This record gives sequence, C-alpha cells and structure tokens, in this order.
Amino acid sequence: MTATVFRRERKPCLKGRFAAGRTRVTLLHRELLAENASVTYQMVRPHIATLRTAPPQAPPPPPTVRQVTGWLTRHPAARSEEDRAALKDVLARCPELETAAEHVRVFGEILSDRLGAMLPTWINAVDAGQLPGLTNFALHLLRDLGAVTAGLTPHWSSGGTEGTVNRIKKIKSQLRASRIRTTAQNDPASVTLRDPNCPYSGLC
Repeated sequence: MTATVFRRERKPCLKGRFAAGRTRVTLLHRELLAENASVTYQMVRPHIATLRTAPPQAPPPPPTVRQVTGWLTRHPAARSEEDRAALKDVLARCPELETAAEHVRVFGEILSDRLGAMLPTWINAVDAGQLPGLTNFALHLLRDLGAVTAGLTPHWSSGGTEGTVNRIKKIKSQLRASRIRTTAQNDPASVTLRDPNCPYSGLC
C-alpha cells in the first residue's frame, strides 16, 4: 500500500479507533493486518504520534437562549431531527426547563385546537410550578380570562374585518395628507384660512 492510499483509506479508520481508546501502535497495526491491509508499522507509527500530540477537540458551544426558545415554541412537526436531538439533550440537563417545555406544548395545543375551556386548568398548573416568566404570563391571562377564553374557543374571528378597517383608515389618512400637501403648495393662504393648525400652513 502506498502512502497516498494509506492516507485516503486508513487514516480516518485509525483516527476513529484512536478516539475510542485503542492507542497502541502495535495493536492498531495488527488490526489492520488482520483486515488484509498491506500497511507497515512505519506507516502507522507516525500517524499515531500525530494524533497523540494533537490538541483535544473543543466541545461544541452550548445553544443560545434564542435557539432553545425556538425549539420550545416551534411546532413539533416543524422541528428537524437535529433540533429534536438538541432539545432532548437540553431538557435532560434541566428539569425546570423540561417542565416549562411541557407547559408550552400544552398551551400550543390549546391555541391550535381551540381548546379555550382548558385554559383555567393550564393556568393553575403553571402557577403551581412557579416558573419565572411563564408563571407571570399565565397569571396575566386572568386579568381578562373571559375574553382570552372566548378568543381561543370559536373557530371564527373578526381579526380579518378589523384589519381591513385599519387599512381603510390608513389609506384615507394618506389621501388626506397628500391633498393637504398639494393644496399647500398651490395656495398656502387657502390652507391657512381653512385650517390654522395645519402643519403645511406655513409653506410658500
């Protein structure tokens, strides 16, 4: 086996075995020979010496608060396999966060399935857990529980109508401002007489 073939085919294998704790050159050489690899002891020894002097690989950085928040609040079906594995690891390290994740999951079901009747039970469960932030959020819902429950119960909503009304008001406001600007540029005196408080009354 040439040095080029050894680097391409056997070095990754040796690196994995070295990381697994098999660090003796003689043992590794024997294993390769048992696999019918035509390698010499002189090929294996320099590579193992390099692995011994290499600095230890730094552990991966911990996830940020934004990442964990995204994993918790994202719909389970929208999480990737990597996200699910990372979230599982984080929750295993923090029981309080695991409890909070369960509350968030239930609240997500209340939102998506319109289960407003379950809201008081959910608030009581969160209040009993006394989790910072989440408990405050749950207790604030009690200020107008009837409206919140109603908003989470019917499948119809007036949000679309209210949004249309707001857009019409905005358009009317923009048209009125445009009309005032045009009038102020053409005849400033008329604007001043009609509306002394108009911001464009002083234009000339």
